[in-house]
Amino acid sequence: MFETTTRNLIRFIQDCPTCYHAAAAISDILEAHGFTRLRETDAWKLEPGGTYYTVRSDSSLIAFRIPESEMKNFQIIASHSDSPSFKVKENEELSVDGHYTELNVEKYGGMLFAPWFDRPLSVAGRAVVRSGNMLAARLVNIDRDLLMIPNVAIHMNREVNEGYKYHPQKDMIPLLGDETAKGGFRKLIAESLQVSPDDILGTDLFLYNRVPGTIWGAAGEYFSSARLDDLQCAYASVQALLAGGNEHSVCVCCVFDNEEVGSTTKQGADSSFLQDVLTRINSCLGRTQEQYQMAVASGFMLSADNAHAVHPHHLDKADPTNRPYMNHGPVIKFNANQKYTTDAVSGAVFRSLCEMAGVPCQTYANHSDIPGGSTLGNISNAHVSLNTADIGLAQLAMHSPYETAGTKDTWYMIQAMQAFYQTHISFTEKGCCLN
Repeated sequence: MFETTTRNLIRFIQDCPTCYHAAAAISDILEAHGFTRLRETDAWKLEPGGTYYTVRSDSSLIAFRIPESEMKNFQIIASHSDSPSFKVKENEELSVDGHYTELNVEKYGGMLFAPWFDRPLSVAGRAVVRSGNMLAARLVNIDRDLLMIPNVAIHMNREVNEGYKYHPQKDMIPLLGDETAKGGFRKLIAESLQVSPDDILGTDLFLYNRVPGTIWGAAGEYFSSARLDDLQCAYASVQALLAGGNEHSVCVCCVFDNEEVGSTTKQGADSSFLQDVLTRINSCLGRTQEQYQMAVASGFMLSADNAHAVHPHHLDKADPTNRPYMNHGPVIKFNANQKYTTDAVSGAVFRSLCEMAGVPCQTYANHSDIPGGSTLGNISNAHVSLNTADIGLAQLAMHSPYETAGTKDTWYMIQAMQAFYQTHISFTEKGCCLN
C-alpha cells in the first residue's frame, strides 16, 4: 500500500509541472468521481449530498461535499499548488555573443539555486490565445528536454566550493539553443498549441525539472520528486475528500496558488476565495448569516504544508526535542509567534484523529535561532477565522527542484485526513467532541 500510494503520487506530480496543471489534474480527478464544476460567474444550485468544485484563475481550486443531514460546520483542508521556480519574462529571448539563445527568467519564490544547474528542464504554464473575438487560456507543456542552466567549470571558478553567491540575472539564465534558435521560442509554444504565434497574446510560463520521480533507499524507504512541497499534501487531501465525509459537516478541500510568494493574489489564501465559497454554500442552502457565523465558529481547518525533516548532516539545525523524521507520520507544526496556527486545542484534535486513523504523528518547532516561514493557516484565518492546526509531512531539501520524502508518509497522511473528514468535530461549553 505504501509503494502503490507513492507511485500514484509520483504520477500525479508528473502531470502537474505547474500550478495550472495541478488545478486541471485535480479537476479531472474530481470529475471522474462525479463532482460538478461550478463557475463563480454563474448562479449555484446545491443539493444535500452533492459534491462540487470551483476553480479561480486556472490555478486555485476549492472542492466540497454537502452533508445529507443538517449542516452544522465547515471542516477544511488547505494546501497549495505552486512551487518555487523561474518564470519566463516578457520579451523572453536573449541573444548572447552571437552564438547562444537564452531565456530571460526571474525567480518565483524562495528557492535553492544550486540544484537547478546541469539538469534537463522544460517550460510549462498557460497561454492566452485569440480566436476571433474570444481570448482563451490554454495549458502549455513543452513535454521534452528543452533547456539547461549550465554551471561554470571549476577551472574558471575555483572558489565555488568554498561558497558562492548566485546572481539571478547572470547565473540562473537557461540556455535554449545556439544562434539558430533565435526567434524560435514563441514558435515552440504556438506549435504545441497548434496556433499562430501572432494569436498568443499573453503567457504565464515557468521552468520545471524534467527528472522523473523515483523510489530509492536500501529498502525503498525514500522517494524523490519535484514539487513535493506542496503537491504531496494537495494529493493527500483530494484522495481523502473522495473517500467521503460525515453527516453534519461541509467537507472542503482548498488548493491555493501563490503561497510561495505571500498569497496576496485573488487566487491566494489571502484573498476572498475561501470566504466567497463558504458564504455561497451557506446561502445556497437557505441558511442565514448568523447560521454561517455559527458554522465557521464551530469549524476546523487543517493547514497542510510540508515540514522539515531532521537532516542527517545538520542535526544542529533541528529543535532539540521536536525532531520529525521521514516515514514517521504526519507532523504537527508549532510556533510561539504564530507563524503556525496550532495551539493546544487544535493540536490535541489532530493527535486524536491520527490515533483514530491508526497512524503515527510527530511534532515540529523551529530551532529557536532559525526563523521559519509562515503558511496558509494564519493567512486564511484573517478572512475565515476558525480553529486551525498546521500540519505537513517531513521532507528533505525543501524548495529544491528535486525534494525527498518517505514512502510511508503519503499513505499515513491520507488516512489521517480521511479521519478528519469522516469525523464531525463539535465544540461545546465542556470542550471539543469528535463523533
